[in-house]
Amino acid sequence: MISTKENSAEGTAALSSFDALAYQAPFLIEKLLKERIVETPEEGEALFAEVKRYMVLVRSDNTKIWKMYSLRVDEVWHQFILFTREYMDFCQRFFGGYIPHSPSNAPKSKTVDTAEVPSFEGFRSRYEELFQSPLPDAWYDEKSVTPRRRVLNDCAGTLTLRDEDGMVDLVTSAGDVLLSVNEFAREALAFIARTGAFYVRELLGDLTDEEKVALVATLVENHVLRVGS
Repeated sequence: MISTKENSAEGTAALSSFDALAYQAPFLIEKLLKERIVETPEEGEALFAEVKRYMVLVRSDNTKIWKMYSLRVDEVWHQFILFTREYMDFCQRFFGGYIPHSPSNAPKSKTVDTAEVPSFEGFRSRYEELFQSPLPDAWYDEKSVTPRRRVLNDCAGTLTLRDEDGMVDLVTSAGDVLLSVNEFAREALAFIARTGAFYVRELLGDLTDEEKVALVATLVENHVLRVGS
């Protein structure tokens, strides 16, 4: 944890890390737009800002293993790394060395296997303490769902529907119920079960755009679907 009692070396490292937040990468934003990972430059900048904040947070407390809680933020991080020279220069300049895409920043000792892995609530608390601002919507992938958003279903073809007490269940091959909806959304749920990638607006049935967004957002939040590029 960063505190006023840090020694001068740690304090210098922290200041250098925070300087990373001002770093701009127009080449990355251009790529995110070109590959339709984001819809607007502003969206790309917002996600990249969270990549930088995540890296600062990870380096602020190396006694814990900090999970990456947003697939969208993670994708932008991955895209940044593909610019190998720029990413390496960025890491060296602000963090003193290369930061791998899936960092395990726990101490390299016998205690590594028992290092604390904070929950999402722990991550949010640390984020808000460190940056003195609420955790933004960018960390909630389900909040990015719009009618124009493309989503991916890695379980397409293995999911089935089952009628139960007047409801329609979306069921895994193991028999686990992922979601229950009323009959009105059956056609949309059947489409989701068999389709690997689609735009939210393409859902079948008589649902409004608002209802389509709500259905998909629920499945994204429950890690059944993921927001795509």
